[in-house]
Amino acid sequence: MARAQKIDSIYVNLYTDSLKKGTFNYINVDGLLSNGRYLPLDSTHLIFSSSYGKFQGNSLWVEQDCKVDMVSIKVVMRGNPAISKDFVMYIKKKEDPELKSEAEVLQEMKKKKKS
Repeated sequence: MARAQKIDSIYVNLYTDSLKKGTFNYINVDGLLSNGRYLPLDSTHLIFSSSYGKFQGNSLWVEQDCKVDMVSIKVVMRGNPAISKDFVMYIKKKEDPELKSEAEVLQEMKKKKKS
């Protein structure tokens, strides 16, 4: 008789240490199964909530004009609220540097070849 694996606990694996303004920030959550394997979880398995922003699936939208310094996030297992994670993420303060255009990159490559 086959038995389905149940999720024993959840783990949040963040790709970054801060949330970026004006974009969706993906919140990666894995479930540890009773057989020791991990399963990526999404909003069909989890309920996401936060003190600021709006979730769409696993992604949290943070407005460009956001004035808060940090966001409290809670992830709860659907059907088993005893399995949950609470954590805080800070809002990124520094702007990303502007990327160079293709023409600028090619110009720099030409200069390096000449020297």
